[in-house]
Amino acid sequence: MLTAKHIHYKYNSNKEWVLEDISIEVNAGEVVGLVGTSGRGKSTLGKILAGQIEKYKGEVLLDERPIQKGGYSPVQLIYQHPELAVNPKWKLGKTLAEIGEYDDELRKEMGIEKKFLNRWPNELSGGELQRICVMRALKLQTRFIIADEISTMLDVITQSQIWHIVLDYAKKNNIGILVITHNENLARVICTRIINLN
Repeated sequence: MLTAKHIHYKYNSNKEWVLEDISIEVNAGEVVGLVGTSGRGKSTLGKILAGQIEKYKGEVLLDERPIQKGGYSPVQLIYQHPELAVNPKWKLGKTLAEIGEYDDELRKEMGIEKKFLNRWPNELSGGELQRICVMRALKLQTRFIIADEISTMLDVITQSQIWHIVLDYAKKNNIGILVITHNENLARVICTRIINLN
């Protein structure tokens, strides 16, 4: 279980809380939707759960224990904008190599051609780059995925393909997913339950 307890967060001491006393949990194998309008703190909460933000009030626990820092995190965040999640000075083969050995059949299923791995991030389309970022998150050590608007920049066919792969992989490996989205229709289709931050 991935748990956030009584989370409070503000961008600086002079502003109102972005998140105020928020508690949620995601169980292994569960797909939970986190919906709400822009500015409600959905992405901020996702970053806190994934360890991207550390200065907050409250606690984040994995199986009722603090998540160990260092190494490959069991909680992986997939960003809406893939270009912000990769090092522009690395070719994509090196980016994907961060996860160590990977399933080559999964690479093919994701539509990641081998020639992509010898290219720079700016040489791929947004959809191709997002496939790399999704693939990088799907590692055996991953237990939870925070999917932050991962398909909003993609065409409908690519959205469907990526979600099918992610959900199928998560089901096979008992991975919990927090789907951050403003699209309640998407959340109703793919999620087992929905949390509304509005």
